[in-house]
Amino acid sequence: FSRLVSLDHPEVIEEGMVFALETFWPASDGWSAARIEEQLVVTKDGCEVITRFPAEELLVAGVRYYTVTGPLSTTRETQSHLNLLASGHQPEMVASDARTNNSRTQE
Repeated sequence: FSRLVSLDHPEVIEEGMVFALETFWPASDGWSAARIEEQLVVTKDGCEVITRFPAEELLVAGVRYYTVTGPLSTTRETQSHLNLLASGHQPEMVASDARTNNSRTQE
């Protein structure tokens, strides 16, 4: 799936499909960057990370990172539960139109 043609040629994401999620994290020097790729498989309830590379301990120059709540967790979440409603129930998925960003869910 390419963002270059996805609006003109939309694709349906289905259970069992595998994707490479390629992240890009630029450094403050304006030149360097980190690219960490995760392999994901689409599941009935969301997705599962299937990358088995031990990125949990991948540190830049041996530096540990901290957030406002303390040390950055080095444990990856391998299950996607982001599709749950606040009530904890799975929403009924309804088609969306990427051109207008009109995605909807129904309870």
